[in-house]
Amino acid sequence: MSVRVTAVGEGTSLFDRKRRAGQRLVIGFEAAYVTDDLKRLIADIRPAGFILFKRNVEEPAQVRELNRELQSLTDPHRPALLSVDQEGGRVQRIREPATVWPPMRVVGQAEGMTADIAKAMAIELRAMGFNLDFAPVADVDSNPANPVIGDRSFGREAAEVAAHMRAFIPAMQAQGVITCAKHFPGHGDTKVDSHFDLPIVEEELPMLERRERVPFAAAVDAGVGSIMTAHVVFPVLDEEWPATLSSRVVPRWLRRDLSYDGVVFSDDLEMKAVAGRWDVPTIVQRATMATVDVLLCCRDPGLQLEAFEAMVRAQEDDAAFARACEDSEKRVQAMRERYLLGLPPAPPLSIVGCAEHRMLAELARQRGGS
Repeated sequence: MSVRVTAVGEGTSLFDRKRRAGQRLVIGFEAAYVTDDLKRLIADIRPAGFILFKRNVEEPAQVRELNRELQSLTDPHRPALLSVDQEGGRVQRIREPATVWPPMRVVGQAEGMTADIAKAMAIELRAMGFNLDFAPVADVDSNPANPVIGDRSFGREAAEVAAHMRAFIPAMQAQGVITCAKHFPGHGDTKVDSHFDLPIVEEELPMLERRERVPFAAAVDAGVGSIMTAHVVFPVLDEEWPATLSSRVVPRWLRRDLSYDGVVFSDDLEMKAVAGRWDVPTIVQRATMATVDVLLCCRDPGLQLEAFEAMVRAQEDDAAFARACEDSEKRVQAMRERYLLGLPPAPPLSIVGCAEHRMLAELARQRGGS
């Protein structure tokens, strides 16, 4: 497995283009260990970081060692983003013997426990070597027919979800784990799961402003480290392109209107809402010009290489694309410097699944009616 981009122009320029392309990718992989193929891929593209799933997890000590090895394979001046979807409820990749957290709907109903839960989750994640959690879900669960959000959301009212953003985000980030509010501008009113098809939300602008955008505004106010886009079409904002690929959604609604200048992640590019619907160079081009900084490619090394190569080539061919890549690289590095420098040593592994955290999770279930 090797990168097929050929040098054009001066070598240092190609080196810079490759570096910026790699720093715009977070990749996943199949095994619970680092294979030789994965080592070669990492050496080729030098990604910004990695995302682990259930398939990569055996037990906490193995996860910590895997994260340590992944970190060792990257540039120490650009520490790897070591990430996971650990939301609680249905979406938590690391379970027993780690603490199994209740869904955020239950936490939201437990009155005053959100910050304590977020802190405890972060402590366990840091003990296992993570520094980025793709949580919390900022979507408002406004559609009972929604097949993908449901109890992943803190609640059915915008103000309710916003209040939990303000509690969850600072508590987790204070422990050295970057948060990511998702899925902008909102996945709560969909009837289709974007893992399998492209959702379309036929909602008027005033409702989107009153409901979907409110929790994300709260997340920005709370200092959220990053935000993830939704592969969802909102015709009132853009009739053709989903938010991840739209020049009208993130640049206007998030960057301009909410004054957010932090890192924006795409949702996984392997999801059927975008995969196969457009070719990879188009996806890369559209996402980049939509000011999406980091692209998630969560399993397929072929896609990871193709996205990398497309970014390298497009920087040479398109000056505006090259400037957008420079901006993204700066935002990613600024996030590292803001949240990951000067952290105290990671907690001991014994904290993972400790009695105190299990009791906290159980208390939340009792108070939240689960």
